[in-house]
Amino acid sequence: MKLLAIILTVLLDVIPKGPALLNQLQQRDSILVADQVEYGFEMKGVKAGTVFGLPDYSKTGSEDLVLVKNWQLDTTNIYLRTMTYDLKGTVTLAFFQEGEYQLNPVMVARKVGEQVDTLVFTGAKLEVKTMPVDTTTYVPHDIKDQIRYPVTFKEILPWIAGGLLLAGLIAALVWWLGKRSREKEAAKVKEPAHITALRNLDKYRGEKFWAPEKQKAFYSGVTDTLKSYMEARFGVDAPEMTTAEVFDALKNEKDITPEVYENTKELFEIADFVKFAKHSAPDDYNAKVVPTAVRFVTDTYHAMLEEEQKGDVL
Repeated sequence: MKLLAIILTVLLDVIPKGPALLNQLQQRDSILVADQVEYGFEMKGVKAGTVFGLPDYSKTGSEDLVLVKNWQLDTTNIYLRTMTYDLKGTVTLAFFQEGEYQLNPVMVARKVGEQVDTLVFTGAKLEVKTMPVDTTTYVPHDIKDQIRYPVTFKEILPWIAGGLLLAGLIAALVWWLGKRSREKEAAKVKEPAHITALRNLDKYRGEKFWAPEKQKAFYSGVTDTLKSYMEARFGVDAPEMTTAEVFDALKNEKDITPEVYENTKELFEIADFVKFAKHSAPDDYNAKVVPTAVRFVTDTYHAMLEEEQKGDVL
């Protein structure tokens, strides 16, 4: 039998208080080596304001006994009418040597008002066991490698499903990208030059563009539209030419009547004054700008249609 001594200073009166609390934390039929137990006391009807002094279990003086958790005080019940409560105080211990232990009494110093005494809870007996080994039949074995089980279809099924889903997503993405590409290619099909020119010229209708501070953008937009049409219709590099160069290149075009030629040339010359000489054109001329440009486009386009129709008849 092993006796564990715990030194405690006894304060004044020593009052027996019953058996100490012993609670096995592991649910087994017996206490085994390294099992943990709660050891302590329970008190009922403790008056409010009571002060306690508890024994020190931090140094047990034995390698066989280890303090796992120091004192824990829990209030189990509170009685408001009498201003009292029930108290449980425990320490958690572990035993690392087989044998029978006589645990020392739990001695708790108590102070109620001016009265100081010591409560003694009778120490408990505890038997610590080890797992029995039958040495007559025990045969030691080498440590085995980790068991490797064969892969089943159920285990690889999620991977197969994931692969099929990923393949489906990739196929859908490829189809969608191809569709967008085809739509972009279809959008790239150029509409007839005269349609583009007439649509752009229609943006410049109205008096809101005739104000002096807006005339530069107005004349630039109209002449740039006509230059792009001239390039597509007659094959001249009009966007890179000056006004003189443009009309010198167009002067022998039979599809442009003299009247349309002169009116359009005048439009370009006034546009040059507005853009480069800060000239402000009068409103009566501003009103003729878009109609003049539209007539140039429609006349030259109709002339081209007539030529194509004559060619079809021949």
